[in-house]
Amino acid sequence: MADWIPAQVIANRHWNNDLFSLSLQANIEPFKAGQFTKLGLEIDGQMIQRAYSFVNPPQQPVIDIYATRVSEGLLSPRLHALTAGDTVFISARANGFFTLDEVPQGDHLWLLATGTAIGPYLSILRQGDVWHRFRKIVLIHAVRFAADLSYQAEITQLKQQYGDQLIVQPFVSREPSPLCLTGRIPQAIADGQLERHVGLTLQPEQSQIMICGNPEMVRDTKQVLEARGFIKNLRRKPGQITMEHYW
Repeated sequence: MADWIPAQVIANRHWNNDLFSLSLQANIEPFKAGQFTKLGLEIDGQMIQRAYSFVNPPQQPVIDIYATRVSEGLLSPRLHALTAGDTVFISARANGFFTLDEVPQGDHLWLLATGTAIGPYLSILRQGDVWHRFRKIVLIHAVRFAADLSYQAEITQLKQQYGDQLIVQPFVSREPSPLCLTGRIPQAIADGQLERHVGLTLQPEQSQIMICGNPEMVRDTKQVLEARGFIKNLRRKPGQITMEHYW
């Protein structure tokens, strides 16, 4: 049973027709960057709920949730329609282990995301600890269209703040787009294109990789990396691949 508390909508930012970010005010318990919460609305006498990652770092009081409207969905079209002053329910306590303290030490941290799964990485990158732990951080964000590359202002700010320590590489699969790679993340790893493009080599001795997004990308990327000698990171047996399916 989720520990529901009310959250007030401060703003609902529509990035395009379907992608949106809710800014919320609620008295939630402290959370770790990379964790998720649940949002819910009472619909026809039932609490309809979905899990969403925090995009904001823990030290920021305004809660930021990045989501996509699924036209046939029960909850997301209603969340998409919320406006400032509306109320939504949120779980007071965060969940999840897709956090930096679950990731072993390494020189380079690769953050691979599709779609809205960039959210937890933005929370991690804006928290601060990550910059002391890794010499280089590579943020990979794969989307279908260039218009789906949200949070560009926040990413630019991180680039300005941390310079060459942060490498950002977007993928756009459905249209040509300047500075973006085409195709899929697993293929770009398999054929060496990603490493050539960002100027870093994926090596089990120095690379830690976090993968978050659609299950197909997570599965295929894991297989490609395992063929290169990487292993899944487990508490009882540390490895280099830390994963989270995003639905």
